[in-house]
Amino acid sequence: MEAAMTYRAPVNMNPAARALVAFNRMVMHVVGAVAAALVVAETVVLLTGVIYRYALHDPLVWSDELASILFIWLSMLGAVLALDRGEHMRLTAIINKCSEKGRVWLETVAALVVCIFVLMVIHPAVDHAVEQMPITKPALEIPDGLRAAALPVGAILMLLAAVSRMAAMTTMRLLLSALAVVAVIAGALWLAKPMLLGMGNYNLIVFFVLLIGVCVAGGIPIAFAFGTATMAYLALATTAPLMIVVSRMDEGMSSLILLSVPLFVLLGSLLEMSGLAKTLIDFMAALLGHVRGGLQYVLLGAMFLVSGISGSKAADMAAIAPALFPEMKKRGSKPEELVALLSSSGAMTETIPPSLVLITIGAVCSVSITALFIGGLMPAAIATIAIAVVCWMRARREPMPDVQRAPVSLIVKTLIAAIPALALPMLIRVAVIEGVATATEVATIGVAYTVVVGLIMHLFLKHLNFKRLYPMLIESAALSGAILLIIGMATAMAWALTQSGFSAKLVALMQGVPGGGAGFLLITIVIFIVLGSLLEGIPAIVLFGPLLFPVARSLGVHDVHYAMVVILAMGIGLFAPPFGVGFYAACAIGKVSPDGVFNRVWGYLAALVVALLVVAFVPWISIGFL
Repeated sequence: MEAAMTYRAPVNMNPAARALVAFNRMVMHVVGAVAAALVVAETVVLLTGVIYRYALHDPLVWSDELASILFIWLSMLGAVLALDRGEHMRLTAIINKCSEKGRVWLETVAALVVCIFVLMVIHPAVDHAVEQMPITKPALEIPDGLRAAALPVGAILMLLAAVSRMAAMTTMRLLLSALAVVAVIAGALWLAKPMLLGMGNYNLIVFFVLLIGVCVAGGIPIAFAFGTATMAYLALATTAPLMIVVSRMDEGMSSLILLSVPLFVLLGSLLEMSGLAKTLIDFMAALLGHVRGGLQYVLLGAMFLVSGISGSKAADMAAIAPALFPEMKKRGSKPEELVALLSSSGAMTETIPPSLVLITIGAVCSVSITALFIGGLMPAAIATIAIAVVCWMRARREPMPDVQRAPVSLIVKTLIAAIPALALPMLIRVAVIEGVATATEVATIGVAYTVVVGLIMHLFLKHLNFKRLYPMLIESAALSGAILLIIGMATAMAWALTQSGFSAKLVALMQGVPGGGAGFLLITIVIFIVLGSLLEGIPAIVLFGPLLFPVARSLGVHDVHYAMVVILAMGIGLFAPPFGVGFYAACAIGKVSPDGVFNRVWGYLAALVVALLVVAFVPWISIGFL
């Protein structure tokens, strides 16, 4: 599974297609500028609110309302940019095995399905925005419809981006064949409507297993696969209005807790740009570089400290691997072994605060984020120790590195340089755990801290390239939009599943699992390893978390304990071949063929499974410090 959609534009693109592509490019430049400005504005508004609340003791009553308005616009415009840039999460394993013509055809089908979905959404989204107009924001005294207008505007811009993508990459012949296939599938579902209605809840298999499976396998972005299946279900198997999808999307994407998503994404980019991440790695390398397998431990430690802040596993790995891999290769480490370690280290770190998966669980499953942040550190430590044991066992067979122990003066020098970087994760975690600031507020503090420290370092090192700032803001908006659109679509899908009665039946079924809570945890581990390999963490949590957390509670499993089991299981699935998204991302970052990594990663994953079972059956690890 990858984010980017790559294609080769036809040489003989007709003038109309060229004009459309040029117009879309111009529009997307404007959308990008607005989205970048919204990232900055969102950060400034929230930081101002924090300053007034904690420093001046004069809370701004309008700051949260303004932030929520900016947030939904940022989410939708970011989703538009992600679609135009080909950065929505999707499965590409099947597409990559096709011929060039087959890939272009599947890309055409994917863009066509996106077009159909957003066409179905535009009218209900306009109706939703109009219905919100009479509702007035109490502090700002402006219509709520101005906030909700982001949904139809975003849908229209997504339609433009999807049509432009088709115009740029396909031919009329391929487009007509793709349209014919989509029309046949839609027509078959429409003709089968009486049969689907007669199937009762078994029709959920058709829409939410088969249809989503076909969409995901065909390379359609996960968010749009969820949305298409939900729209089809509501239109063909229920009498519910399609505007429900839009209102659920609005609800799912508007939670104030999720305001931290773009801020932490921005923070991760700033860490890399400011050089703070590099100072941290330099210190750990000076400390452990002379030890047998020492740089492997450095990689583990760096992932433990930095992971979770950026909101993207790929971003975490991409920030650390380029700094360590060249030196590790010089010391004789095999590239395949490095990528296997990188992949498994990504799997272990999802429970480390301020992980966006933790924030998502708190938002959609009504669990205290502070408790999740406290509970996440020990399970991650157990998983890190498990991987470190495998590193130690494998390092024993390697020769001692031909590297002298770093002098104390160098260690002290790199430590002093790394103090600001070491302080940031501690600042974030202590601030939230001690209740000084919420997850959203601490994200703004982290951004402000990184900006100030980065600028101070620049005065001495002149290392900042300010030309990277604007692209970084665009990338932050696009990644945030991709994440939040998945949350919005999955919220609509979860509502449909709940209304169908599936939720109640699942609860009853899971409560009857042999072995009580222990049996339920074992089944949860299997389910979420599979889900993690297919859906990634956030969509899987939004979809199944609200269904399964109540079951866990009824069986006496603590919310935080259950969350840690779920997250670690998903992390293993995310990085487990042959389907794991993160596994292929790690291979791409390490520039190594997955075939060479395949056999090496299993030892690390086995250690993670052992750590997961320890966490699952020793609840104290997760809840002992609450």
